[in-house]
Amino acid sequence: MEDRYLCKAKRTDNDEWVIGGLVRYGFTGREKYYIVPSYASDLYALEIDPSTICWCTGLKDKNGKLIWENDVCDRKEEYPEIVKYNKGDWTLDYSYSKDRESGYCYCNLGFYVLERKCVEVIGNVFDNPELLEV
Repeated sequence: MEDRYLCKAKRTDNDEWVIGGLVRYGFTGREKYYIVPSYASDLYALEIDPSTICWCTGLKDKNGKLIWENDVCDRKEEYPEIVKYNKGDWTLDYSYSKDRESGYCYCNLGFYVLERKCVEVIGNVFDNPELLEV
């Protein structure tokens, strides 16, 4: 599976991250979310917390690490930025630093990854909320 089609989320049983294909299963209104891990050879799915679902951008930071939705990135600006999907493109969003809603202040992720090669993943909003303290 290509990286850009991958998804990751935290497992409900142990709070660890799992990467693979996203599956929603169950009756309408009572669905549960699962990830079929990339390493699974048979149908094997792990239940996940849907509030932690992050899609892979298909891009890598300056250290070769995959960049995911909700990652916190540093490109040597005043504040770290959050990877968000906005208006059809992956962005580095820093709206939180201006007390604005997500999508108010952002720049194009692809440009800074592919052209400037200056983006570094330093954490994510779930495991490292302290990175976003203003």
